[in-house]
Amino acid sequence: MDEAEVATVTAGLIDNPAIAAVTLTGSERAGMAVAAAAGTALKKTVLELGGSDPFVVLEDADVDLAVEMAVRSRFLNGGQSCLAAKRFIVAEPVADAFTQRFGDAVAELRTGDPADPRTQIGPLAGRDQVERIKQLVDDSVAAGARVVTGGAPLAGPGSFFTPTVLADVTPEMAVFREETFGPVAAVIRAADDEEAARLADDTAFGLGASVWSADIDRALAVGHRITSGALFVNAVVASDPRLPFGGTGRSGYGRELSQEGIREFTNVRTTWIG
Repeated sequence: MDEAEVATVTAGLIDNPAIAAVTLTGSERAGMAVAAAAGTALKKTVLELGGSDPFVVLEDADVDLAVEMAVRSRFLNGGQSCLAAKRFIVAEPVADAFTQRFGDAVAELRTGDPADPRTQIGPLAGRDQVERIKQLVDDSVAAGARVVTGGAPLAGPGSFFTPTVLADVTPEMAVFREETFGPVAAVIRAADDEEAARLADDTAFGLGASVWSADIDRALAVGHRITSGALFVNAVVASDPRLPFGGTGRSGYGRELSQEGIREFTNVRTTWIG
């Protein structure tokens, strides 16, 4: 099917009387198109779209563990995951240590053929995605971000981008504002818990969030000030069939998985017997 036909075919499928409801996991653009078509047909939708998940490290966190989990969360599937952590908001007292160790760990990641069992980072979905990630990185560096490691496409064949960590990122930069769907991590400093929560919540997305601290109550206090469909404390955001999964804001609406996911596509019927 030609790309130009996608919108027409999608609308036709949704309008078909055999279709009662629609669920989509995809981009914001796809979500808007599907929601518009479903709205015209008066059919319910569940949308699981993009994300710019914050990974908040408070000063009492286990920095070594946070770094290990940060690498795992950000670079899963080459960074091409809606629920991957993308913005690393770190308390000032541990920011230097976290950034250095994070950069060192990312620099050691093996990029290459996904069929090779030694490979840790595979290719991006296509050359257009490489160019988009490059533009986001270049724009952010031009605005003052510092490259800790990586920062450019990988030379040679294939759609590869070097695993990248950017430090000194601020809210006006592209890697803070937009979803970086690739192997790029943005590190942002926070003066205290209040600023960490504010920076984490300063996004149009709202899929997941994680907070790292030795004090669970403190972590929850910060996490409760972040708008997101999921909050993980001292753990990497993940989907689990036992738990509802979905987002808020530009990350979509409705829930997948668990009983809540099943109920999204059921009708509540009232029966009254007089």
